[in-house]
Amino acid sequence: MHKENTGDASSPPTPRARHHRKRNTDVAAGASKPNGSNLLVNDSSKYKSFLIRAYSTFWMIGGFALIVYLGHLYITAMVVVIQIFMARELFNLLRKTHEDKQLPGFRLLNWHFFFTAMLFVYGRILSQRLVNTVTPDKVLYRLVTSLIKYHMAICYSLYISGFVWFILTLKKKMYKYQFSQYAWTHMILIVVFTQSSFTVANIFEGIFWFLLPASLIVINDIFAYICGFFFGRTPLIKLSPKKTWEGFIGASITTMISAFLLANIMGRFLWLTCPREDLSTGWLQCDPGPLFKQETHALPGWISNWLPWKDISVLPVQWHALCLGLFASIIAPFGGFFASGFKRAFKVKDFGDSIPGHGGITDRMDCQMVMAVFAYIYHQSFVVPQSFSVDKLLDQIITSLTLEEQQALFMKLGQMLQEKVIGS
Repeated sequence: MHKENTGDASSPPTPRARHHRKRNTDVAAGASKPNGSNLLVNDSSKYKSFLIRAYSTFWMIGGFALIVYLGHLYITAMVVVIQIFMARELFNLLRKTHEDKQLPGFRLLNWHFFFTAMLFVYGRILSQRLVNTVTPDKVLYRLVTSLIKYHMAICYSLYISGFVWFILTLKKKMYKYQFSQYAWTHMILIVVFTQSSFTVANIFEGIFWFLLPASLIVINDIFAYICGFFFGRTPLIKLSPKKTWEGFIGASITTMISAFLLANIMGRFLWLTCPREDLSTGWLQCDPGPLFKQETHALPGWISNWLPWKDISVLPVQWHALCLGLFASIIAPFGGFFASGFKRAFKVKDFGDSIPGHGGITDRMDCQMVMAVFAYIYHQSFVVPQSFSVDKLLDQIITSLTLEEQQALFMKLGQMLQEKVIGS
């Protein structure tokens, strides 16, 4: 009886296969070392690794700063690019060359589901801002409002077409591989688009609510590495052998201080604090609200005796920043621990090799995904006032009602107001 061939024994190893094999060997070799020998202070090549990592970090921070300067739309485009790279790395994690050769076009199915999910998520997040952008043009306004009305139906049709495509490509002796890929694809979509939807929502609430949480994760990661590099002696968790208590504590203290100071600096720029209500790239002017207006607090006598000043000026948002800093220090690193355990389960050292010294894009986004969700939930729960605003109600009316329905609403509202005036 002919057995199903699950390997690619007949074909020479591809560069990707050799890369994964090398990474698997590195992981296996690292796992055999005694606890504590993996620490950076004991690594003979740590300075070379440090320089490569520092060089990559310098360019990443510089590029990130430029994109933030360009504005909301460019930051959103950056998030989309990151999503694509993350999805590519995660798709490749379970791919098998031999099986893919027997299923021509099967990889395209993964990307079909990916871009369908992207259309659904970003359509829901950006629809109102797109309407606000095209409102002056009547033709575009009618086209966009029609597309928004049928947005969910379009996305569902695309998904069902992919579902039918998947069923029609099922091949004997490949069922297990195909269904595992189908399930893996959907898990990737949930992981990638859940965090990215919150990230984009944060961006348009004000770049501040995207930039501060993201910066805190970067600061925590950098100082965890630096403190562990120079002082790390006590292993923190077995999932990440190079993580140390010294790095964890040093990074937590640095992140909390940075959160308080960065919030004061970022909160002074309207470009960062003003929400974006459309998809334009023009400069923003708005009333930043009480959170971004300075308050003066008198220092206690026992503190002012030791300092040259008697009071201190802070922005109220700095107290919220401390909560974000606490989460970035204590909870968000568990996203990295989860990713470490995940990589060990698949016997790989990194998700990819696109960033020298750091691994893949997914390796840099593990903590960011956890932080983005928390930042959005915190902002909506404890920062945004829980009340309806005239602007939001008008946005819903413009988006949901036709011109005739809006005119009928206007007439009805006028009658109700006249009755109230007469009655009073």
